[in-house]
Amino acid sequence: MADRVDKARWTSPLRRRRGPGWAEQKPTWRAARPALIADTLKRASARPSGNWFVAGASRDVRPGSPYGRTVAGVEVVLWRSPSGDLRAGPGACPHLGAPLRDSRVVCGTLVCHWHGLALDGSAFADWRPYPAHDDGVLVWVRLDAVGGEEPTELPFVPGRPAPGSGVDAVYTAFGRCEPQDVVANRLDPWHGSWFHPYSFVDLTVVRQPRGDTDGQGDEGGAGDEGGAGDAGDAFEVDVSFRVAGRLVVPVRAEFTAPEPRTVVMRITDGEGATSVVETHATPVTAADAEWPRTAVIEAVVAASDRPGFALARAAAPVLRPLMRRTAGRLWRDDLAYAERRWELRSTGRFPG
Repeated sequence: MADRVDKARWTSPLRRRRGPGWAEQKPTWRAARPALIADTLKRASARPSGNWFVAGASRDVRPGSPYGRTVAGVEVVLWRSPSGDLRAGPGACPHLGAPLRDSRVVCGTLVCHWHGLALDGSAFADWRPYPAHDDGVLVWVRLDAVGGEEPTELPFVPGRPAPGSGVDAVYTAFGRCEPQDVVANRLDPWHGSWFHPYSFVDLTVVRQPRGDTDGQGDEGGAGDEGGAGDAGDAFEVDVSFRVAGRLVVPVRAEFTAPEPRTVVMRITDGEGATSVVETHATPVTAADAEWPRTAVIEAVVAASDRPGFALARAAAPVLRPLMRRTAGRLWRDDLAYAERRWELRSTGRFPG
């Protein structure tokens, strides 16, 4: 009897869309005011980061293998101790500069492949370790000389579904632009159904940032829920995710920027509520580089309160490549957007 009741109460998240086609939708250019986007970006850029930068996916740093990344012109290497703890430091061997990302990890010790110099994560000569943090989805490294801010013990990690309750995937792409161009793209929700009609339809911005930054919202703590942005400094949108043809899943989502290089989209109502998409823009080149390069490291953490979602968690290894492919399609477009924005800014032709 209970099974019959559960089946009777089950409802599909899919809806059949009857809205207008791409050319018939209402233009959004008047609402997408350059000054509004610029002001929201300015407030995001002023929030503290604690000098923390996302370096990659937690799964990328495997036991027994080093992982290399260049952050803001600084070569960084990360690896794990025998217990799995994350370690990080300069990516050049202090002996003759060998690339430590190509070396080996032996029993938790990083051993240079040029001459065998061993680094256990403690200081050696001029080589000094960097603070590092693994939040279970992403790995972070703190570069105080680059960030130039008051350092914090932990990065500002956005709130996520409870550990073990969701399916996460991380996608990485690179573009010729600066982090602010990536963040500006994400702080322009109006382009969604115009630029990405294969994924988003019927997008309406129902609330715009008020510019409140008094810290009274739900985005507020180092190592927990984000930086100084509060719930008032958010975009709230109603949007439908296109599944196939006219089949869509409508949701309400909120966009916030908890720190200068991060934008978080959180589903607040509808299918998959509490799911998040974190877009982290990590500079690859130094701030004064003539041709800037930025890594977009996007973490998707999907969750659902449907009983059947347990099957999705079990199938996570199969789902992650599909999730990365979906993110990749969007970012092929959005990086073109960010790169175009940088090109216009760098030549003095940006209209905003």
